[in-house]
Amino acid sequence: MLVASIPSPHSGTIDLGPLTVHMYGLMLLLAIAAAIWLTGVRWVARGGDWDLVLRVAVWGVAFGIIGARAYHDITSWDQVTSPKWKGIFAVWQGGLGVWGGILLGSIAGAIVVRRSGARIRDFMDAVAPGLLLAQGIGRWGNWFNQELYGKPTSLPWGLKIDPAHRQPNYALDSTFHPTFLYEFVYDLIGVGVLLLLDRRYRFRPPALFALYVSWYTFGRFFEELLRIDPAHHIAGLRLNAWVSIVCFVVSTAFFVWWQLLRPRRERGAKEEKRPTMAIPKGRVRPRG
Repeated sequence: MLVASIPSPHSGTIDLGPLTVHMYGLMLLLAIAAAIWLTGVRWVARGGDWDLVLRVAVWGVAFGIIGARAYHDITSWDQVTSPKWKGIFAVWQGGLGVWGGILLGSIAGAIVVRRSGARIRDFMDAVAPGLLLAQGIGRWGNWFNQELYGKPTSLPWGLKIDPAHRQPNYALDSTFHPTFLYEFVYDLIGVGVLLLLDRRYRFRPPALFALYVSWYTFGRFFEELLRIDPAHHIAGLRLNAWVSIVCFVVSTAFFVWWQLLRPRRERGAKEEKRPTMAIPKGRVRPRG
């Protein structure tokens, strides 16, 4: 007998008269607003302006949603509802791949920043904590849709899933690992860690952005080990687990090289260029 558990909403929508509010979409809007706010505060503190943040948000969010949905449709085509021509656009039903969203959204945002004359690497470090905050808030949309949960569990914080939303192989189980909550807590801690590190240490942009990628992908790998939703597998691991491994290795290696090794090499190069003998202050080298 379960002592406690986390309930799930029986519906992912709220009807307000003729208006139907999809909670997945509402969580997405809240996530975007939180990211814009935190990024704006950090960018203005660095001498930037809100106008650039808002312009990046407009283009980055638009292309981010396109990239996120495209990633889901390509990697999970069998989960796209029929008719397919309509199902590929049904973002309110869930199915946004974070990898595609970050990639395409970052490219669009980088173009806007570059055209404004600001340095892309500086803006990347300013936006990093905001992106992680948005990802955490956005996971609550999975709770409303009763999707992307983990393996069955009898722990007190097990998530109740209605029979209609359970995976076929787990029809007799009722409570599952709340992976949405795990990621929300993990992302929230990550935001605090990034802000603290950025305050205490001097990073060479975009080193903080690389740390954000490393932090997220490290936790995402273990989350993928828990999830039971349909996914492509390679060598026994889910596709997104492999993507997490690759991104973690690349971002961590970049951070070590860019933040730690490269400054030493630059200092070494400067020392080699120094003259072997220096003229004492106030002395003049004789001519002729």
